[in-house]
Amino acid sequence: QVQLVESGGGLAQPGGSLRLSCAASGFTFVTYAMGWFRQAPGKEREFVAAIGRSGITTYYADSVKGRFTISRDNAKSTLYLQMNSLKPEDTALYYCAKSTTQSAVTFLSMYDYGGQGTQVTVSS
Repeated sequence: QVQLVESGGGLAQPGGSLRLSCAASGFTFVTYAMGWFRQAPGKEREFVAAIGRSGITTYYADSVKGRFTISRDNAKSTLYLQMNSLKPEDTALYYCAKSTTQSAVTFLSMYDYGGQGTQVTVSS
């Protein structure tokens, strides 16, 4: 049974940092690309970042490029999202997701499992 459990969310000030983690189990983590998505109240879920199975290839939404870094530790079956220079518009519920592919992809339709999410709130 695939399980994805996010952690690390919380309250941060504008300009601050948070590091999200996603512990994966129930599948061979190293085989699949992974991604992060987010959903703010009243808005659709949107792509944030994706990483290929080897961790070499990464993609980012324009809104987070240069501020967020996605990474993975295949030995620990864990996905990370380092978020720096946070802005109020980054406030959302952040989800990690398992792709159906080996290569990093940005389309939500290419992901088949997601976690429950961790809340990130950026406010002074």
